[in-house]
Amino acid sequence: MNNKYFNFNDGCGPVPASQHSNGGGWVADTATVASTVYVGPNAMVYGNATVCDNASIYGDARVYNSAEVCGDARVCDNARVFGSAMVYGNAKVFGYSKVFGLAKVYDYARICGGAKVFGSAQVRGNAWVRGNAKVYEHAEVHSKAVVYGYAQIFGHALVCGDVNVFGKAWVFGDAKVVKDARIYGDARVEGVGGDVVVDS
Repeated sequence: MNNKYFNFNDGCGPVPASQHSNGGGWVADTATVASTVYVGPNAMVYGNATVCDNASIYGDARVYNSAEVCGDARVCDNARVFGSAMVYGNAKVFGYSKVFGLAKVYDYARICGGAKVFGSAQVRGNAWVRGNAKVYEHAEVHSKAVVYGYAQIFGHALVCGDVNVFGKAWVFGDAKVVKDARIYGDARVEGVGGDVVVDS
């Protein structure tokens, strides 16, 4: 019987918890964490979160609420995965980045720096979202796309291919940015009442 308690500093006070057998990080009794998972000594998994398969949570990372991290995914440094977000496949979330809401990050995607992926957004393939970039609402970023700086991808926008979106650029509405396009500066690419396709 587990008689240990730990305060995850989430406003719930000390709750029943234990240190994971593989890594020693704290896991709340309400969370589901497989024995095959690595939870590093300073990492935490709590709430109703699920971490399974060969996933790794380490550094000062936190996985909580109803989030899921599975496959060979890694969440590390000061990253946060929460809400009902899913990180799986070979994805990596690191730096000070946050993945939350109903967002999904998978395949070999990378989320880093102070980037945020939230809403129902999806980042997949070999895409990177980094710096202070945001991908949210129903937007999708995939293939080899890179979104960075203070760029924002939102609405039902699609960014894919060998695309770079950076600076303070926005891609939103129903816009599609494909092939090897470069969107930067204060550019605004919007699809309204029909797709706007920007390619090379």
